[in-house]
Amino acid sequence: MTNQLTADVTIVGAGPAGTAAAIELARAGRSVIVIDKASFPRDKCCGDGLTTLALRELEHLDFRPDTVDDWFDVSGVALRSPSGRQVEIPLPDAGKYAAVAPRLQLDNALVELARVAGATVLDGVGYTGIAVDDATVTIEADDHTITSRYVIAADGMWSPIRKSLALNEPGYLGEWHGFRQYASNVTGPAAQQLFVWFEPDLLPGYAWSFPLPGNRANIGFGVLRDGERTGKEIKAIWPDLLERPHIVEALGAGFEMEQRHTAWPIPARVDQLPLTGDRVFFVGDAAAATDVMTGEGIGQALLTGRLAAEAIIAAGALQPREAADLYEREVKHHLLADHKMSLALGSVLAKPWGARGALRVVANSGNWGKRNFARWMFEDEPRALVLTPSRWHRKFLDRPGAYLTRSASSGV
Repeated sequence: MTNQLTADVTIVGAGPAGTAAAIELARAGRSVIVIDKASFPRDKCCGDGLTTLALRELEHLDFRPDTVDDWFDVSGVALRSPSGRQVEIPLPDAGKYAAVAPRLQLDNALVELARVAGATVLDGVGYTGIAVDDATVTIEADDHTITSRYVIAADGMWSPIRKSLALNEPGYLGEWHGFRQYASNVTGPAAQQLFVWFEPDLLPGYAWSFPLPGNRANIGFGVLRDGERTGKEIKAIWPDLLERPHIVEALGAGFEMEQRHTAWPIPARVDQLPLTGDRVFFVGDAAAATDVMTGEGIGQALLTGRLAAEAIIAAGALQPREAADLYEREVKHHLLADHKMSLALGSVLAKPWGARGALRVVANSGNWGKRNFARWMFEDEPRALVLTPSRWHRKFLDRPGAYLTRSASSGV
């Protein structure tokens, strides 16, 4: 028997983009139903890193870091040039600028926060179809039929909703390809510090080690799909990478890899894919909103989820075109210039001389330069802020990080 449900907004996908939208909408008094084919808690292949952008978006949601057991605040990063030169870059002390949070725990905590906000979350319920008319959108999901005024598609890189609406790009595999595995018994400096290695054979990609409590780390690498390296060739990099002396030194000789490694595609073409389709809004990976230079996507997912919710709230149930136009304008305002800047910078960093030169400049820039480079790298300010006066503000390079004003009792 099919359950007939209604809501103001249906959200497909309960990752960071979907839950951010659900929390915003529910707190604004809208009825929200979120579905996801997975049952939470569930793991998600990811580097687990949170930039300042992600942290500010989480703070906006009143998300409490202490709801993630293995949350780890990062105070600095070590960058290694293709030449072997290592540069230590501290982060400012005022507030949080970077953190690591396993997606198994982070996403589950966001789902619970959405439920507390008043959203109905149906996990373990998979999307099967969609029908759009002039006034409503109907979602078919296993044994549920859900009718609403709007749908937010937070259903990931492969977005079944985008495919159903014939708005997908057949054969699209994403701009990035990422590998990740957890390690235990990390006794080297990587137990406390975030590492990024610009390996010559990975450019324009990089390898990383992100620290976690209990002498654990998230270790992985990401490479841009260049059409030359096959999936088999990319996979073969992994065991060799873990034997490189500088990586072993950072992790400590006795580190142990846990379970198996996982891989995932990363979409980064927010400037090309349609952001809306009638009463449907695409967010997060479904909008291909990942940073094309780094492959980071959690901050962009949270941001696009919030922007979609705000557009729906502002326009109301009977103004779908106004809502869609507003969402598209806001996404372009926040992300388009930065996407173009990342494309340009990525083309420079793709060359060994470009990566070496960039890190040489950073190494010689003094403490002020290093700290502000770190803020730029971790998206404390938009990458193309200087070129977009509409986003200028008085506290440029002077505002504290996220969660500075929160007390210990509120999760910091």
